[in-house]
Amino acid sequence: MIKRTLFFGNPAYLSTKNEQLLVSFPDEQPDRTVPIEDVGMIVLENQQITITNGLLAKLTDLKVAVVTCNAQHLPDGILLPMHGHTEQTERIRYQLEASLPLKKNLWQQTVEAKIRNQAGLFEEKGIPNQKLLHLAKNVSSGDTGNHEAQAAAYYWQHLFGIDDFNREQAGIPPNNLLNYGYAILRAVVARALVSSGMLPNVGIWHRNKYNAYCLADDIMEPFRPYVDLVVAHIVETEDDYTQLTTALKKELLSIPALDVRIDGQKSPLMVAASRTTSSLFECFAGISRKIIYPEYGG
Repeated sequence: MIKRTLFFGNPAYLSTKNEQLLVSFPDEQPDRTVPIEDVGMIVLENQQITITNGLLAKLTDLKVAVVTCNAQHLPDGILLPMHGHTEQTERIRYQLEASLPLKKNLWQQTVEAKIRNQAGLFEEKGIPNQKLLHLAKNVSSGDTGNHEAQAAAYYWQHLFGIDDFNREQAGIPPNNLLNYGYAILRAVVARALVSSGMLPNVGIWHRNKYNAYCLADDIMEPFRPYVDLVVAHIVETEDDYTQLTTALKKELLSIPALDVRIDGQKSPLMVAASRTTSSLFECFAGISRKIIYPEYGG
């Protein structure tokens, strides 16, 4: 079932009644309800939103990712359940005991999948992708040749058709759109990792001690081109995307529901992320040797 993403950009009081998420407004608008079991993610943007602990408990119990935003309306926090799987302790042990050769192999698979999906997006847009395909084909264990960075340099120079565009957090638009979209994607992947019984902060490659979501940042890499697809569409169709308007956020919040192809079948991105994290655990446990990632255009 496709889980819903709810966005709250106005003042509201959020509580729970009869297993429903109850939304009350400070003005004369009527209350609204949503079945909690239908929700996969909630984005709380407005600083005047009040949410009850009873609702938070039910949301975490059903593994709903709650994303909070700062005063600049940008996602800056994720609330995730502490207990995401019945075998969580055992699964975390497998994760922590993963050998260095295994991590290098998993990173090789991840980088290759990311570059192939970048090439798939280019093929769809009629942009030459032979260089990306060559780089993907020759990724080594641990990506010692740094093919990910080489692919990124070519990718960002050609994706939007913007001269001298670079992917930077504080860079020129559409970096603002990418930042927002990747934050949503990160929450989706972190939710999937917790649901699969793993720690999102212990990565296979990312290891910055200040980063609480290293594994999420690893596993989201091959999913990034789906965010780039949405952002590219905005760049192509909107005259002004310098400001993150409500309409643009709505478009970016469609990312969890995007159809992707994974393991030979079409699936919403949020569901596909869970398929990927489940396969990652199987690699940690020695059941499998391959992470199952979505294939762009496959």
